[in-house]
Amino acid sequence: MPAISVIIPIYNVEKYLRRCLDSVLNQTFTDWEAICVNDGSPDNSAAILEEYAARDSRFKIVTKKNGGLSDARNAGMQVACGDFILFLDSDDFIHPQTMEITHFLAMRDGSDIVSFTYDRIYRPQLMVRYKLGMDTDNVIPGRLHKRYQPAAIKTLVTDDVYAYATERAHNAFNPKRKWLIKHCQVWKNLYRRELIADTPFIKGILFEDFPWWSAIMLKNPRVTIAPLPLYFYIPNFGGIVLSAKQLRILHSLCDGITDAYNRYKKDANDYQMRMWERNFKWYFIKWAFRKIKYMDNRADMDAARARFIDLEKIGALDTPPTRWARRLRCKICQFIKTCKNEKN
Repeated sequence: MPAISVIIPIYNVEKYLRRCLDSVLNQTFTDWEAICVNDGSPDNSAAILEEYAARDSRFKIVTKKNGGLSDARNAGMQVACGDFILFLDSDDFIHPQTMEITHFLAMRDGSDIVSFTYDRIYRPQLMVRYKLGMDTDNVIPGRLHKRYQPAAIKTLVTDDVYAYATERAHNAFNPKRKWLIKHCQVWKNLYRRELIADTPFIKGILFEDFPWWSAIMLKNPRVTIAPLPLYFYIPNFGGIVLSAKQLRILHSLCDGITDAYNRYKKDANDYQMRMWERNFKWYFIKWAFRKIKYMDNRADMDAARARFIDLEKIGALDTPPTRWARRLRCKICQFIKTCKNEKN
């Protein structure tokens, strides 16, 4: 059984797939398997996967009908055998020492999660090049060549993930800022498999990372935080804003909020609920509410209103913890009331 299973969902990424798979193949840590989930990709991705599997038996292919990112990750989890799990999106890539560093820290600290971050220079660099009409496909990040001594890396180990995980913005002078686990992207962590094996991603929604990460935090994992830029994230250059797309985002966010809120209402203690609501829930409610400004027809507005009414009914809009959250709740209530009046 390998030490690490890397789960890679694949759909229409032949342009980036070799770079992604090469970043796994070039790891300094060798005890891994890569579960490559071909999620019904119609392009040449399948042939590329066969090529890598023929070259190295650690690449394992799972082929399925298209079901979306969550479904592909769930399929990968069903066959993963590693002691630890690493998620990697197929249009991104990782530092050559990612597995070496995270596995060393997990074993040294007895941690369930090792948290790292993505290169915050590389992504803006690509965005600027895209705006200027320059090549973005062959840019090699400078930090890709940096080498680390795992035992010398400064880390923070905690049994209270809620004290460090957040969606909040923190100013540069906050001494805690360096150690924050910002945002919910699942690919920024190495996970002990037994911690996450019984927690599937919600199929069919966008931003599935939020309810999933919320559920994982509830398990009180021991976490090692190593704020190293080990992940290289390729931004979405499209940026198309359509009413129907924004409504789908709103539905997905509300689905995630509902799932996580019901889970916390059932299983969380007072501290977990308070910290999750303050650092996560209201930021996602805010994000969902902002989608309304992009909607340009009555049907979409009515659908959005119905979702916020549902959140209100289950209590997800109760007890906003901050001044801005209280203002947001007032705006949502006014939106619901206005839509009712207009409809009548």
